[in-house]
Amino acid sequence: MTNMTFAVPDELMKLMKKHREIKWSEVAREAIRDKAQKLELMDKLVSKSKLTEKDALEIGRKIKIGMAKRHGLKV
Repeated sequence: MTNMTFAVPDELMKLMKKHREIKWSEVAREAIRDKAQKLELMDKLVSKSKLTEKDALEIGRKIKIGMAKRHGLKV
């Protein structure tokens, strides 16, 4: 197994030290595994897509305009 080292903010470390009963390395492993599996699924879904980045940006723009109108905001 490969080792990984990363930094956490001091406040987070203080909280983690209050709960020494938790195996924080396992929590991190599970979170990383979950994120990697979601990315793998996303890669599979988009690999068959014919949607271009330009298309996606245009769809996003239209959604933003629609949401703004729905909430009474100026477009």
